[in-house]
Amino acid sequence: MSEHYFSKQPQVKSERTTWQTNLRGHHFSFTTDYGVFSREKVDDGSRLLIESFAEPKITGNILDLGCGYGPVGLAVAKTFPRRQVVMADINERAVSLAQHNVKQNQVTNAKVIVSDRFSTITDTFAAILLNPPIRAGKTVVYSLFTESYDALKKGGELWVVIQKKQGAPSAAKKLEELFGNIKLMTRKKGYHIYKMKKLD
Repeated sequence: MSEHYFSKQPQVKSERTTWQTNLRGHHFSFTTDYGVFSREKVDDGSRLLIESFAEPKITGNILDLGCGYGPVGLAVAKTFPRRQVVMADINERAVSLAQHNVKQNQVTNAKVIVSDRFSTITDTFAAILLNPPIRAGKTVVYSLFTESYDALKKGGELWVVIQKKQGAPSAAKKLEELFGNIKLMTRKKGYHIYKMKKLD
């Protein structure tokens, strides 16, 4: 199997680069590298997820699952400074970059960990944000949905972005089966933002 950005230790050459962008009215400086997802800019799906996300009504921490170099988690942490944001990824290079970007952007309410899905995560969360690794296949993606459900507090929310051409309709059906509810929050450029609430 060819290597993807969800490999634990990318073997492609390392060549860091730094660029600037704005997310939810905040200026960010991101350092990225080969071997991580969307290294040249914040991808359209993640940007739409960032812009759409609303703070949950219940108390608790927020999880950015599959954080990459950190745009989603850092934007959420900056927007909601009273929340603690946990950022997790299997890709060790991505985690190193995200840790660097936390410091570079002077974000004090975020921590970054290495985790293969939920392997090192034991907390429960008020919200989980997920831009799933579609190339990993349905088995992996659907297991992320199930494990996210289990990791939510009662009343907690899972926010997911999926591109229509990459299986949004079938993913939505799976999510509705799992949660018993699903809301299409917005769609743009073929990307769908879904929100599900854990009711029990």
